[in-house]
Amino acid sequence: MKFSMRQTVVGALSAVLWLGLSVNQVSAQGKSRTQDATRHASAAAKVFTEIMNVKEKAIPKELLDKAEAIAVFPGVMKAAFIVGGRGGQGVISTRTRNGWSPPAFFNLSGGSFGIQIGAQKNDYVFLIMNPDGVKGLLEDKFEMGGEAGLVAGPVGREAAASTNTTLDAGILSYSRSKGAFIGAALKGVVISHDNDLNQAIYGVKATEVLTGKSISLSEMPAGVRIFPRTLARYSHRGN
Repeated sequence: MKFSMRQTVVGALSAVLWLGLSVNQVSAQGKSRTQDATRHASAAAKVFTEIMNVKEKAIPKELLDKAEAIAVFPGVMKAAFIVGGRGGQGVISTRTRNGWSPPAFFNLSGGSFGIQIGAQKNDYVFLIMNPDGVKGLLEDKFEMGGEAGLVAGPVGREAAASTNTTLDAGILSYSRSKGAFIGAALKGVVISHDNDLNQAIYGVKATEVLTGKSISLSEMPAGVRIFPRTLARYSHRGN
């Protein structure tokens, strides 16, 4: 009887200890995912700010103000020997009635064929210029240049003056290189929802984040607010 009681007490203490460890583990995982989200949003905001602060090479404001969504993928690894590949993570915000949506988290992947050799990290910025492009973002996987045309975006003040800001292209692309790469071409790029991270941070999928219906700026984790606030600094328009 005493032995049985001892077993019961030990079992109860073990259960309490296990429950405490489980709660701590879940809490640590949640904190880690918030740190991941903050890192992606902060890196994207930094890249966009640095690009816009170089006035003679900045993205023309006329184009920013027409964009329906802006995607930034910092530090995308690009490596190739004949067959090229890309891989990275980034954020996308859409323009809503109240400004820029909370950033949804995405993955970027893709490849290209041709005479190329080398490796580097690139920063990519995409301006999604029309509703069809935004509609593509709401799909689980979206190939840049597929249904919505993709062209290299113009830069600088002179480009802004001579550019038709009602371009037919669905997406304008920009890149910033951090190393040498030969024969690179932007094609075959696919972006897909990082819904593990979106669910961990917002409790909803990327589609709901981008439509701006479920989450307000005040409901965002403090660390990720930097991205829509950065976009708002350079582009806002009345609705």
